[in-house]
Amino acid sequence: MAYDERLARFRQAHLNPFDKASEPPQERPDGGDPDPGQRLDPPSGDPGSALDLGLAEDHFSRPVGLILASDVQQLRQAIEECKRLILALPEHSEQQKDAVVRLIHLRLKLQELKDPGEDEPNIRVVLEHRFYKEKSKSVKQMCDKCSTIIWGLIQTWYTCTGCYYRCHSKCLPLVSKPCVRAKVSHQAEYQLSICPESGLDSQDYRCAECRAPVSLRGVPSEARQCDYTGLYYCSSCHWNDLAVVPARAIHNWDFEPRKVSRCSMRYLALMVSRPVLKLREINPLLFNYVEELVEIRKLRQDILLMKPYFITCKEAMEARLLLQLQDRQHFVENDEMYSLQDLIDIEAGRLSCSLTEIHTLFAKHIKLDCERCQAKGFVCELCKEGDVLFPFDSHTSVCTDCSAVFHRDCYYDNSTTCPKCARLSLRKQSLFQDSTMEAEP
Repeated sequence: MAYDERLARFRQAHLNPFDKASEPPQERPDGGDPDPGQRLDPPSGDPGSALDLGLAEDHFSRPVGLILASDVQQLRQAIEECKRLILALPEHSEQQKDAVVRLIHLRLKLQELKDPGEDEPNIRVVLEHRFYKEKSKSVKQMCDKCSTIIWGLIQTWYTCTGCYYRCHSKCLPLVSKPCVRAKVSHQAEYQLSICPESGLDSQDYRCAECRAPVSLRGVPSEARQCDYTGLYYCSSCHWNDLAVVPARAIHNWDFEPRKVSRCSMRYLALMVSRPVLKLREINPLLFNYVEELVEIRKLRQDILLMKPYFITCKEAMEARLLLQLQDRQHFVENDEMYSLQDLIDIEAGRLSCSLTEIHTLFAKHIKLDCERCQAKGFVCELCKEGDVLFPFDSHTSVCTDCSAVFHRDCYYDNSTTCPKCARLSLRKQSLFQDSTMEAEP
């Protein structure tokens, strides 16, 4: 066959020029394109002669025979022919393995035609979800909508940048649950009742999210309870994910992960670092039973007393000392609010160690490294002895009215009023008298 004719047939995807043993496909009587399934039929007689069908072609060339079909119907016919070929070939033979590889490529091509991804937009907005098209092709994920695998190599998929909801491109129009990021932004609070169950009858025996029929017998779908909301969900909306439930942590100091729904898991993941728990109001008795909480509260109170030193210290601002707590910014704002992550780290013993190190670093700067901060210390006016005192020292007491610092023993043993408060009171009286005398004619 002339080279030009072979090249023209190669460009029409009808022949692989590297396969010297191959012959031109037979034309159909109706003048249409040749049936791709004809290449997959084994010759009559010996199934082992499948190598003549292109399975032994040059592996340095593109397997053109794998993508001859141009539409879904032709690919489905080719797949069925390949299945019959695999069953006809000897088991565990090289020919059968090659046929299986060919079948995989045909199925991948079929999926590409079903789910084209090149023309998909990079950003899609659905029910406050802000979906971005993912570029990764190697990471295997699960679709949150249809609960099937996302094959990144051949399928287009999106991830919500707010709640990390993942789904196929074809599942985007079916998304019915709003983004939980919006709920976190507008109503950042936890359900603080432990598993508030109300029963399947209150849900009309339907999934709390997608409203699919559910029952405890598993027919038509298994009802799975979320330990956070107490509601029941179907297996597509509840994957038995595990998460620490805030109500159990606050009321029982129980941090064992429990099974929660997908929606609850995403909400808890977004809320875990938000300081929305005021333990003194929710469960004040917790400080009587958990010693670590008392220790953390004292360290936070000391850090709040150190904060004014750093704000007025040029060296501290240049060294950005307060950024040591950038992951827990609420620690430099108050000593009452906690996040769920704070409680988890307290239970694990991590927060106490890290906060003690930061406390030591801050105290070292104020008491040893910085002369400006040292100059802002106090001398006990009751005994007028000892070293320079600071309000965060463990052996000191601070006057609630004037913020003067004294030795703790001196402060509680002295029955008189605070010396600084007395001076301030006398000064106010004298200023008042002077202004009164000037006002008289």
